[in-house]
Amino acid sequence: MKNLKTGNFFGQTNQTINLDFATITDTEYTHDKVDWHYHDTAYFTFILDGKVIEGNKKEVYNCTAGTLLFHNWQDPHYNIKPKGYTRGFYIELQEGWFNAFKQGHGNLQGSFEVASPDVKFLFYKLFKETKISDGLTPLNTEAMLLQVLGEMQGSRLTDAKQKPVWVSTIRELLHDDVARKFTLTELAVMLNVHPAHLSRDFSKYFGCNLGEYIRKIRVQRALSLVPNTNLSLTDIALTCGFADQSHFTRSFKAFNGVNAMQYRQLLSGQR
Repeated sequence: MKNLKTGNFFGQTNQTINLDFATITDTEYTHDKVDWHYHDTAYFTFILDGKVIEGNKKEVYNCTAGTLLFHNWQDPHYNIKPKGYTRGFYIELQEGWFNAFKQGHGNLQGSFEVASPDVKFLFYKLFKETKISDGLTPLNTEAMLLQVLGEMQGSRLTDAKQKPVWVSTIRELLHDDVARKFTLTELAVMLNVHPAHLSRDFSKYFGCNLGEYIRKIRVQRALSLVPNTNLSLTDIALTCGFADQSHFTRSFKAFNGVNAMQYRQLLSGQR
C-alpha cells in the first residue's frame, strides 16, 4: 500500500504552503481512480469544486463541493473521481502541534465527515487566507485551525450526549431543502414538538437560533455552487432560498468577508 509523505497528493498541485504547524495544499484531481493508500499525518480534505468518492474501511463518502473530511494519520482509503473537474484543499497537521492540542481532547479519533456549518465557513476563510499570503497568513491560519479543532471537539462532545430524535430530523429537513421557507409552526408539527420548545431548545444543539442556522446553511450551499460558472449569481441566490441577488450578496459577504463574485474570481485564479 502506498504511503504518501507530507505535501504529496495524487493529481496536479496548484500551491503548497509549508508552515511550522501544518502543510497546506491546493490540488486538482486528475486520476479517475486512486487505489488504497495512506498519509503520514492527520489531515483535512475540503472539496472546493466537483465530485469525488472516498472510501475507507468503515464508510464511503460521496463528496461534492463543500464536503469536509477529517482523516487520522495512517488511515487507509481510496478515491474514485467521476468525470469532470474536481479540486481539493488539504491541510496536513504537524504531528507535534496536533498532539499538543489533543492532550485532554480525546474525541478527535478516526476518520469522519465534518458537518458543522461553522467549521466549513472557517475552511472557506482558510482557503481565502492562503491566497492573500501576506505576513499575517501564518498567524491567522494557526488561529483559525485551533478554532476549527475546538469547534469539532465541541460538536463531537455534543453528538456523544443523548439527544432528542427531533434534532437529527430537523437537521435533515433543513439541509435537504435549503430553499424551502419553513415556518416555526410547520416545523413543530412535522417534528411533533411544541413551537415554544423547539424555539427554546434549538440553540442548545445547534449553537444559534433557528433563523441564523437556516441563513448559515443557505450561504454554505451557495459557496458550494459558486465554482459552477454555468450558474449565474441570481440562479444561485434563488436555488438557495434567498429573496433576490441583493439579499444573497449581503448575506454571503457577511459570512465570508468577500462577495460571491470576488470568491468566484479567487477560485478561478488557478483553474
